Amino acid sequence: MAREPRSLNGKVVAVTGGGRGIGRAIAQSLAREGARVAIGDLDQASAEAAAAALGGDAVGLGLDVTDHAGFTAFLNEVEQRLGPLDILVNNAGIMAVTPLAEESPESVSRQLDLNLRAVIHGTQEAMRRMVPRGKGHIVNVSSLAGRSGFAMLATYAASKHGVAGLSEAARAELRGTGVEVSLVMPYFVRTDLAAGVPDARGMRRLAPEDVAGDVVAALQRPRFDVYVPRWAGVLLKLAGILPRGFRDMLARGFKADETLQHTDRAARAGYEARAAASAPAAEEERSAA
Repeated sequence: MAREPRSLNGKVVAVTGGGRGIGRAIAQSLAREGARVAIGDLDQASAEAAAAALGGDAVGLGLDVTDHAGFTAFLNEVEQRLGPLDILVNNAGIMAVTPLAEESPESVSRQLDLNLRAVIHGTQEAMRRMVPRGKGHIVNVSSLAGRSGFAMLATYAASKHGVAGLSEAARAELRGTGVEVSLVMPYFVRTDLAAGVPDARGMRRLAPEDVAGDVVAALQRPRFDVYVPRWAGVLLKLAGILPRGFRDMLARGFKADETLQHTDRAARAGYEARAAASAPAAEEERSAA
């Protein structure tokens, strides 16, 4: 018999990078389920606008996740305004499309700061708040690149593999505490992050709502692996048992090894400019060192 879905009504949720894209879609879907939602985003105006669109007691706050003290303060304010944290969605992240040998040290550091170090800090903070209460759910947004590797996305893939390893380890540490972990691994989504990136053969670009729907489902009926689309997870698992030569042949069949080389740089220009300014606290710390 299928388990009854857990109610999300009244649950206090914080979503990082929730001012646009996947984060905003997740916040909207959770609000529709009756959750009390706080949105954090580097662009405070977009966070406030997204929260205002949700109505009720939704909260929108400026948040630089690379400022760990500021991230902690954000969660403190969420709890002061909405109550104890039930769900944290570590969604904020950036992606650079570039040959590894040509990638700048600043780009490497920025992706590791945002995509991995901030998720480590957020996961730690959630554990410290949830374990004493014996309940809670941590949702870490990774990528299909967190279970594989793609040419032109080496640092991004490395950071997302880190999120996968972190989530696996946190899940093991949290077993028996009542606190759940979900690892979300979507294909490319129709957001600014994937602007100008062509689709691989046979792969349909996802809508942010596709990811949000699967996140809600994983919160209602907890599970760790959340592949979006789900069949992509089956494909990766099957590929994992094949010899390396067969996996390479499969990748070539989907043109996964060359798709990103045809990225439209002009279409990504606006996103890349925002991404370059997306880790102010970390950049300031490095400049002061």
